[in-house]
Amino acid sequence: MVTETNLDPVRRATLDRIDRAQSHFKLWCFAAAFVLLLLSAVATYSIVLLGLFALGAWDRRNTLLVLKGIEALPR
Repeated sequence: MVTETNLDPVRRATLDRIDRAQSHFKLWCFAAAFVLLLLSAVATYSIVLLGLFALGAWDRRNTLLVLKGIEALPR
């Protein structure tokens, strides 16, 4: 009274689910890496832009001080 069961479909379905889970995991890892790379690029460029704005403001201030000093010279 031993019934023989065919486990191949169950094994195939399980292996398919494992393959799908593995591919989803790889996809999410690549997506997370892309998001982290994008965030780091945005952070880096925003710091560079803020530095350029500060440098421009500093240069403008110094230029105005030099012009004010030139105007204050006796003629």
